[in-house]
Amino acid sequence: MVAGAIIMKYWFPNVPGEIWSLLFLVLLVGLNIMGARMYGEAEFWFAGIKVATIIIFIVVGILMIIGILKGGPRGEMFMHWTQGDAPFHGGVMTIFSIAMIAGFSFQGTEIVGIAAGESENPEKNVPRAIKTVFWRILLFYIGAIAIISFIIPYNDPNLLQGGAVDNVAMSPFTLVLQRTGFAAAASVMNAVILTSVLSCGNSALYTSTRMIYALAKEGKAPKFLAKVNRHGVPSNALIFTAVIALLAFGSYLVGENSIYLWLINASGLCGFITWLGIAISHWRFRRAWVAQGHEVKELKYHAMWFPFGPIFAFLLCFIVIVFQDPGSVIHGRWLEALSIYIGVILFFIFFIPYKIKNKTKMIPLTEVDLSRSKVTGMDDFVNDIEKE
Repeated sequence: MVAGAIIMKYWFPNVPGEIWSLLFLVLLVGLNIMGARMYGEAEFWFAGIKVATIIIFIVVGILMIIGILKGGPRGEMFMHWTQGDAPFHGGVMTIFSIAMIAGFSFQGTEIVGIAAGESENPEKNVPRAIKTVFWRILLFYIGAIAIISFIIPYNDPNLLQGGAVDNVAMSPFTLVLQRTGFAAAASVMNAVILTSVLSCGNSALYTSTRMIYALAKEGKAPKFLAKVNRHGVPSNALIFTAVIALLAFGSYLVGENSIYLWLINASGLCGFITWLGIAISHWRFRRAWVAQGHEVKELKYHAMWFPFGPIFAFLLCFIVIVFQDPGSVIHGRWLEALSIYIGVILFFIFFIPYKIKNKTKMIPLTEVDLSRSKVTGMDDFVNDIEKE
């Protein structure tokens, strides 16, 4: 909502941002309230625009690098990789500090597991979707970043002039296209970025409502959040999520850029904590599966490189979380530390009271409930939809 309003300022600088934020919220809630089919249709078009643009961008970038199109590197191909203190501007430790924002950008790949309960033929489609994640990240993220690094140096004066995060016209994607002489580059990229923002909000609403529904069914959230409407949507959970989203309007009280960075830090770190939890759950699930006499080949899908995968994921997420900005804590810059580590603080605000109230403890592997309803987590949801 905040990012969308910032983008719209490029075309409508005099329209208050809160109007766009409210409009986008209504649009996304409307798409989600109509059911998984409408959500999927919207996401198909949002993602289609994004994928087509990235493919075109990569092709154009390669043509620029090899000299067929103008605007490529003026000299040695790798010149920008050794300019100044590149390739690690600010030192190796800056990789950890920027990893949170990088992670925020593609957090959501785990949504495929949540969507499994509402997808057609999940036994075939879900493994197929999971197996493409690696290649999509390699092509669309790493590939695009590599193209940019060949063409735009990190100290280009047009990159985020003055640190203005709302200056979308200065995005590296825009700069690359502008170097080809494409006059409408800024408007086109703004439009594409807007569809990406709407896609992010659309997925976030879908995922949040399903997770809140599951918590309510397990007695870990108020029961009224488990209500399902005739379209098979956890409607109360959707409304609850939309109300929380209204916090974005705080940006118009304290400044858009300030609240935007706070929201990114909060959601970005929560995403890494979620991945950390997924790594632990996966590791224990596989061990419990074998401990109870099952064979891995019985599973419809099993991840490669176990147990290296979940252990590596756990360590990497833990390192990223801890090394966001340890200096702010060490030197007592508490407000700065709060803005950076707010996701961790939010986690413990919910985690500690839950542990104290329910006196939970680690379940032995041989006692873990591996019944189908527990493994899929969607049986109750399907039953509720059928009742409606």
